[in-house]
Amino acid sequence: MSGILVEGLGKRFGERTAVEGLTFHVRPGEVFGLLGPNGAGKTTTVRMLTGLLRPSEGEASVWGHRVDRDGEALRKVVGLLTEQPGLYDRLTARENLRFFMKLHELDEAQAWPRAMHYLERFGLGGREAEPVGGFSKGMRQKLAIVRTLVHDPRVIFLDEPTSGLDPESARTVRDSVAELASEGRTIVLCSHNLAEVERLCERVAVVKRRLLAMGPVKELRRAGHALDVRVEGEAERFRNVLVSLPFAPNVLAEGARLRVMLADEAHAPEVVACLVGAGARVHSAVPAQRPLEEVYLELLREGRG
Repeated sequence: MSGILVEGLGKRFGERTAVEGLTFHVRPGEVFGLLGPNGAGKTTTVRMLTGLLRPSEGEASVWGHRVDRDGEALRKVVGLLTEQPGLYDRLTARENLRFFMKLHELDEAQAWPRAMHYLERFGLGGREAEPVGGFSKGMRQKLAIVRTLVHDPRVIFLDEPTSGLDPESARTVRDSVAELASEGRTIVLCSHNLAEVERLCERVAVVKRRLLAMGPVKELRRAGHALDVRVEGEAERFRNVLVSLPFAPNVLAEGARLRVMLADEAHAPEVVACLVGAGARVHSAVPAQRPLEEVYLELLREGRG
């Protein structure tokens, strides 16, 4: 099967358990976020899924290849961008890319046009003859991304892909990630930039040795049974009307927005009807959402220990 399937995956180093019982799947063409603090097991998980580490338990397959036995086939379909670019400073950009083409046993005549396409896309066109040691951090990061794509992988693991990039370059990388996904590639994004994760990922998994939560970003951000209502003018004048409702125990007003905490989300239409009856002009009423950062930190606190 295409995409990524993980079932009960675990890794131990002696007495220390780095990853325990991970189960999740990533669909083809999906940008999937793998989130967690430093030391949570993200890098270990990625290394297992790319064939660099052998699992201690469980099973996983990437684009139909078992990670514990199909190493050579796996490397052909997987691209990996590590947090440290791992480029050779004394070699030129072209020589770095040619070296990795040889590692992947690529026909340079076929692979080089693809490399040039990405060099141009990331603003490195015309710099391929320069030694990498003279590149800025951002340029090195962009070259590392090109190297990740040079063998045309079907599954791409990106660890902090916009680290060190200026806003314009970071936007180019994000656009490229979305473009690669639209081509049917599967992408796993490891990032501490949660705003970037919200922009790119439909679903995320939060891990801290084990899986703490997984699901669509929108669902994880939902603030329980709460409703955000925008009205015309100051919302404070309608707060007392809602507080009197038995199913709305808490109402916050700020500017033109009301956040109504509900005993059950089924009461949302009654909230709107109550406001309209009180003379409010309602512009919108949607389930309340918290920032992903707030959800993430709450999950880590709950999973502590």
